[in-house]
Amino acid sequence: MATTHGTRATLEKQPHEVASMFDDVAERYDLTNTVLSFGQDKGWRKATREALDLKPGEKVLDLAAGTGVSTVELGRSGAWCVATDFSKGMLKAGISRKVPMVAGDAMYLPYADNVFDAATISFGLRNVSDFEAGLREIARVTKPGGRLVVSEFSTPVFGPFRTVYMEYLMKALPQVARTVSSNPDAYVYLAESIRAWPTQEELARKIEAAGWKNVKWRNLTGGIVALHYATA
Repeated sequence: MATTHGTRATLEKQPHEVASMFDDVAERYDLTNTVLSFGQDKGWRKATREALDLKPGEKVLDLAAGTGVSTVELGRSGAWCVATDFSKGMLKAGISRKVPMVAGDAMYLPYADNVFDAATISFGLRNVSDFEAGLREIARVTKPGGRLVVSEFSTPVFGPFRTVYMEYLMKALPQVARTVSSNPDAYVYLAESIRAWPTQEELARKIEAAGWKNVKWRNLTGGIVALHYATA
């Protein structure tokens, strides 16, 4: 639905709304993320790469890759990594990054079965309209025994900190976004989507139900972010 600042998706997560919203924020997306995370985003990307335990020459799917900044980080391992996102505006904003880029929807990936040695989706799974279908689709394109890491905003484990964090999400985050984002209203949706997202335990069960095995997770930054690890 349109606003005076641009497109803002709803929690119904209609794909065209979400894609259009990310097209709107693409130009200053990386800067905004760094500001809103107080610079933590770089460490989260590094932790994701390390959790995947990538080997040179492996084929890796970086889903919801946005401008490809996460794909560049994954590529430090020597693996061959492809950025995939359904926002063409995001991919265009990262076109200067020397990584392969493919437009594609998480629920209908443009890849054959059993292609990738590993796959990751960072801060994008909660934006998939049917994220459980998305998890099954990622499993389809991953080789048997291949690895998955989901990096996603989650639930802080310390009660008082959780309260402060939720207040920041719903009040301060949209206000900060107004100073740096090209579409600040989009960050109201992002705050709402984080608050509505499953806990670490709930997400682990859903990943397992989608056909993944050996599901584990660990918290980063006190549970603001959780890395969920699984094998196909």
